Amino acid sequence: MPEALKTQSAPEDAVHAAPVAHHVQDKPRSLWSDAGRDLRRNPFFVVSAVLIVLLLVIAAAPGLFTSVDPKYADLAHHYLGKPKFTHFFQDDWFGYDGQGRSIYSRTVYGARDSIIVGVATTLGVAISGSLVGMLAGYYGGWLDSLLSRITDVFFGIPLLLGAIVILNAFTHRTVWSVVAALVFLGWTQIARVMRGSVITVKQQDFVHAAQALGAGTWRILLRHILPNAVAPVIVVSTISLGGYIATEATLSYLGIGLPPSAVSWGNDISSGQTVIRTAPHVLFYPSALLSITVLAFIMLGDAVRDALDPKLR
Repeated sequence: MPEALKTQSAPEDAVHAAPVAHHVQDKPRSLWSDAGRDLRRNPFFVVSAVLIVLLLVIAAAPGLFTSVDPKYADLAHHYLGKPKFTHFFQDDWFGYDGQGRSIYSRTVYGARDSIIVGVATTLGVAISGSLVGMLAGYYGGWLDSLLSRITDVFFGIPLLLGAIVILNAFTHRTVWSVVAALVFLGWTQIARVMRGSVITVKQQDFVHAAQALGAGTWRILLRHILPNAVAPVIVVSTISLGGYIATEATLSYLGIGLPPSAVSWGNDISSGQTVIRTAPHVLFYPSALLSITVLAFIMLGDAVRDALDPKLR
């Protein structure tokens, strides 16, 4: 009789034990899921992301924020600097410059070229630098030595000074000529970061398994190595984006970036620095927007770095 009771109670015990085993099994989390969770909890990421989204909307659709042509001039408003805060998005919020143009309108439209230069340069640098770094790190040997020496040569050229020399060769400068000059000189850091990351990843067992199964070189690079080596590149790229925006503004300030006819924060800062004592508002507002934009991208890069760095977990 006791043995029968034990036999009957066994299934009941298994039923009660099954949920316990179900709860013990935990779904593994990847680096990207952990990073996304950490980013959502980081207040610096949230603030910077909101600012960047707002800046992207301003750059994509400036007409939503102002109805005045940034190049429209009315000399009756010559250096008028008494803004009236009567309602949102009023075109005399920031006053007027020496030609009677709305500083608010020019600040809004000036975000477009600056953000285009920053985003396009970052994409170009990330793609070209990642390609060079992957080839050098994966193949090694003479190709690694050749690409590394070329990288060292370009790395020794200061970005701002090199861009000044290159852009002086253009008779007609546009946004894309500035982007081309910055990409031509700025890929070296990404190449070094990607090379080191690829050298580490290619020693992993899953890469050796893919090679043993006969996977092609580009399949291994794109399907196995790149997804596991790209995290440091994303960190460096997001931090560098704000620097490229500041570099474009510096070039325009020096009169070597965008032409004076273009609506740019750098051009407005250049024209405003001559009247800083008599009309400081001409210089203040584009400088403030430039600083906020660069700070937002740097904060975003720092948050992404903290989320993707396994040493900080």
